[in-house]
Amino acid sequence: MGVKLQELMDAETVELARMSSQTIAIDAFNTIYQFLSIIRQRDGTPLMDARGNVTSHLSGLFYRTVKLYEAGIRPCYVFDGPPPPFKMVAEERAARKAVATEKLEDAKVRGDWEAVHKYAQQTAKLEPYMIKGAQRLLETMGVPWVQAPSEGEAQAAFMAREGVVWAAASQDFDALLFGAPRLLRNVTVTGKRKVPRKQVYVEVRPEVIDLGANLNRLGLSQTKLRLMGLLIGTDYNPGGVKGIGPKKAYDMVKNKNESEVLEELKRDWKSEWADPETLLDFFTAPPVVDVRPAWKNPDSERLLGLLVDEHGFSQNRVESSVVAFTACMDKGAQGHLDKWF
Repeated sequence: MGVKLQELMDAETVELARMSSQTIAIDAFNTIYQFLSIIRQRDGTPLMDARGNVTSHLSGLFYRTVKLYEAGIRPCYVFDGPPPPFKMVAEERAARKAVATEKLEDAKVRGDWEAVHKYAQQTAKLEPYMIKGAQRLLETMGVPWVQAPSEGEAQAAFMAREGVVWAAASQDFDALLFGAPRLLRNVTVTGKRKVPRKQVYVEVRPEVIDLGANLNRLGLSQTKLRLMGLLIGTDYNPGGVKGIGPKKAYDMVKNKNESEVLEELKRDWKSEWADPETLLDFFTAPPVVDVRPAWKNPDSERLLGLLVDEHGFSQNRVESSVVAFTACMDKGAQGHLDKWF
């Protein structure tokens, strides 16, 4: 879900090539969910291999990572660890998926294939074998991945803040609450996207959100931004304070000191899972680990065996992508590879 800060944040649209020679920490769960939702057949079912194992996430992860390498970008994927005890997303997602499943079956009966695709996306579920498969693929590609002790976005934000990577990449804005100096959006979902229920397509392009520049423009401290997030609602207090959206939250915090805002928030707080101070402390100092990712050469033979022999991917397409991928590594080794580390 993520905190709804989009309408308050200025973002710069960029081409992938503009970020050549940069390293980025990508929220793996967020990205894999996107691939599971988007990469589907016409009837709404995900891609599968001959044994019935879902492969949509592997397809998206492989081909998109190759594209990032071709643009000179080196990604590191960050996987979620155990969520904090006050995170309610699992229960909420389960309820939403149950509703979407009913609507999906109804759409199939009616033959409404656009609705089928829409509701099928909402039923996407990330299974343990998918996570392990994604990590195995990344290892075979020589792409580093990090196991976060808790939230992947918090770990990615920490890595960006420490200068281990240039930016954190996610579709959600929570990384800003965790202090990521730069947030990249649409890095893994660029291209044309159809507007639901309309014969209209919009261009989805990468964008960079500079945290410091936005805080200066809005006249906010990092703590006030976090308090705004709690007012609007986060994964840890869905819905926030009733009747308060982004603009109203901004008006409430911009001319008050942090302690005043916190007291007002405590007065109107309805969440039974955690108090505002606990969540504010979590956004300020979440569990993270100090890591230094290393990019390696791909194992071409194992990649072909994994994707073609094991999961039935097109041999010609995989082979051409592996050639392009390996060429990117060779080019980096001869040129500006030192900028990637």
